[in-house]
Amino acid sequence: MSKGIKKVTIYKQDKWNMLNVEVHGTRIVVRVISDQWGEDNFEFLSRPALMHWAEERFSVERFQGTEEERLQILEAFKEV
Repeated sequence: MSKGIKKVTIYKQDKWNMLNVEVHGTRIVVRVISDQWGEDNFEFLSRPALMHWAEERFSVERFQGTEEERLQILEAFKEV
């Protein structure tokens, strides 16, 4: 019997800028919504693949917020 979809909000700045993760059994779907780029979806088949993507996307060099915000986002991904 399916447990359904687990949804996790990684961050939400407003209704136009957010990142959500949905766990569909063994598939993990990341939905990035931004006022600049619209909606992007990324699909992963494992948590290590998800974490690799998250660490690249939210690397120190690329992230434009504070280090505390960056670490909170990465911690939220670890809890998925």
